[in-house]
Amino acid sequence: DTSTVEVSGHDLQSLLYNFMDEFLFQFCTEGFVARRVEILEFDREAFSITAKGRGEKFQARVKHPQGTEIKAITYSAMQINIKDTGP
Repeated sequence: DTSTVEVSGHDLQSLLYNFMDEFLFQFCTEGFVARRVEILEFDREAFSITAKGRGEKFQARVKHPQGTEIKAITYSAMQINIKDTGP
């Protein structure tokens, strides 16, 4: 299964928050679990991301073990480290 998401924010932190929140929303509403995420477009100036998640439907006790559930994305302890890749 695949899912394409398009998100935006007003800065990098809100963009990251919205990006993770969109995948959490898909899990909560459709049971979609992204195992891999490919960034298709990333605009640092407009603070937008288009990405494709590849994964599967969540199957409790059949394929996916029960564990700690992510109930919400938060800004608490969020860090974005930008590395200079050079010329």
